[in-house]
Amino acid sequence: MTTTIPRIHIVGRKNAGKTTLVCELIREFTDRGLRVASIKHTHHHHELDTPGKDSYRHRESGAAAVGILSPGTTAIFIPADREAAGQPHEDRYVPFEPVFAACDLILVEGDLQTSAPRLEVWRPETSQTPYCQTDPKIAALISDTPPTNLSIPCCPRSDLNAIASEILRLSSVLKQSR
Repeated sequence: MTTTIPRIHIVGRKNAGKTTLVCELIREFTDRGLRVASIKHTHHHHELDTPGKDSYRHRESGAAAVGILSPGTTAIFIPADREAAGQPHEDRYVPFEPVFAACDLILVEGDLQTSAPRLEVWRPETSQTPYCQTDPKIAALISDTPPTNLSIPCCPRSDLNAIASEILRLSSVLKQSR
């Protein structure tokens, strides 16, 4: 799969601060004049569309995709159960590409299974070791108190500029490889 927009994932343990960091990065990149899209990846199963509502009924009736337009929001629901068996994991991001085509960067919160670059946010208060100590494909660690003997770059969590710069560096590498 080839994407045209660099996609960077912010991963980490529960309560490591992923959502807060992603929101801060969106503001930082927007202030720099970039258009940023975001995706929240979750492994939990829950309904994003309200059971019993019209759009839900459309989807349950077999629509390949269902859109909702309201005065303040536009949403598209694409049922995952309609996917072909054995579809590569990365292909799940393809439907976002046309919608995000005008963006410079896609920030994804979560998804440890992706082949796209991942930065891990870690705090020792989580009482668990960072994923990067067992996952060699994590590109960098974000932590104000990193563990010793890291073999990857570490950006201080308190230095949003350094984190943003590392993401832009990874993004430019992705653009050059296309």
